[in-house]
Amino acid sequence: MLQPRICSSQAARISRALLQPARSYATAVDHAPKPSFEPAVHGDPGVLKAREPRRDQFIPLRTYKPRTPGLRHLKRPVNDHLWKGRPHLKLTIARKGQHLGGRNNSGQVTVRHRGGGHKRRIRIVDYKRYLPGKHVVDRIEYDPNRSAHLALVTRVATGEKSYIVAADGMREGDEVESYRAGIPKDLIASMGGVIDPGMLAAKTAARGNCLPIHMVPLGSQVFNVGSKSQGGGVFCRSAGTYAIVVTKEEVEKPKGMEIKSVTVRLQSGELRKISPDACCTIGVASNPQNHFAQLGKAGRSRWLGRRPEVRGLAMNAADHPHGGGRGKSKGNVHPVSPWGTPAKGGFKTRHKRNKHTFLVQDRPRNQGKRRPR
Repeated sequence: MLQPRICSSQAARISRALLQPARSYATAVDHAPKPSFEPAVHGDPGVLKAREPRRDQFIPLRTYKPRTPGLRHLKRPVNDHLWKGRPHLKLTIARKGQHLGGRNNSGQVTVRHRGGGHKRRIRIVDYKRYLPGKHVVDRIEYDPNRSAHLALVTRVATGEKSYIVAADGMREGDEVESYRAGIPKDLIASMGGVIDPGMLAAKTAARGNCLPIHMVPLGSQVFNVGSKSQGGGVFCRSAGTYAIVVTKEEVEKPKGMEIKSVTVRLQSGELRKISPDACCTIGVASNPQNHFAQLGKAGRSRWLGRRPEVRGLAMNAADHPHGGGRGKSKGNVHPVSPWGTPAKGGFKTRHKRNKHTFLVQDRPRNQGKRRPR
C-alpha cells in the first residue's frame, strides 16, 4: 500500500521544512559582467564615502521563478532605489497625438515597427542647466520615454524643482551644482582670489555637476554633452553612455592663452570638436546595466510600443531582397534593407572630402564586412 511521502519522512526533516522561510518570487543573481568603465569622479573624498558602495565584480540582475513562460527568461536590473510613486505632474505634459504608429500627417507609414504601447506622460527635462547654486536630489525616477533615469532636484535658494538626467551612482540627498553661469565669488575667494585650475577641478568636477567643458580635466568621463556654447546637451544622454575629454586646443590671445575648442571621443569611436563653453555633466549616464535586461516575452515589447519585426529571409522574393529561395539562404548578397540600402555600417551619403567642420575622426565603418584584427 502506497503511503504519502510526508508520512515516511522523519520528524526532524518535517520540522526543518516547516521552519524554513518561504522562497521569494524574485531573486537577484549575478549574471552580467561588470562594464569596463568606472566613472571618473573628482571632488571631496568625504562626500564620496557617504554614498552607497559599488559592487566590484558583477552587476546584479533580478530573475524570476518560471511560474509562467513569460517569467522564464525575464531579467531586470536591480533598481530598488527608484521612486515608486507618480512623477511630479507640474513637470509633465500629456503625450497625445505623438504616438501615431510611425505615420506622417497623411497617414503613410514612414517608420516601421511602431504602434500601440502603454499610455505615457512626457517629462520636461532640463538639459541646459543654466540655474546656478546648489540643488538637492529629491529622488531618482524611472522615465518610460528614455533608457536612463531622471533625478528630481530642488534648488536650495528658491525651492524650484526640475528634472535632470541622473548620473550613475546618484542617490537621494546628493547635492549637485551648475557652473554654466560662471564661477561663484565665494569659490574664488576660497582659492585666495586667484583661479587655480587644479584646485578648481577638485572643487567643481564632482558627479552630477554641470560645467562648461573647458573646466573639465582631461581624461574625465562626461555625459549630456552639448555642441554649442548656447543650448543643452545633445550627445551621450542614453543609459550608460559617456564621452571622454581628449584634448583642448589653445590659441594665443593678447590677454594670454585661450581655449579655442575641446575634442571629445564619443562611444562610437568618433572624435568631435565642440565649443569650449558647451555644457556637460560629470560622470556616466545612469542605468548602465540596461542593455543586459531581457524582456522575457513578446507582450512586453508591445507594451513599449514596438510592433513585431519579420526577417527578410522569411519573406517572399517580391517582398524583400533576401526573400525566396530554398532553405535559409539570402542568395549570397550583402545585408540590405527592403529598399536595397546597406543594412550594416549605414548608408554613407557624405563624400570623403566633404567632412563636417567639427568632425576630427569619423567613426569606424565596416559596411557589413569583417574588421581586420
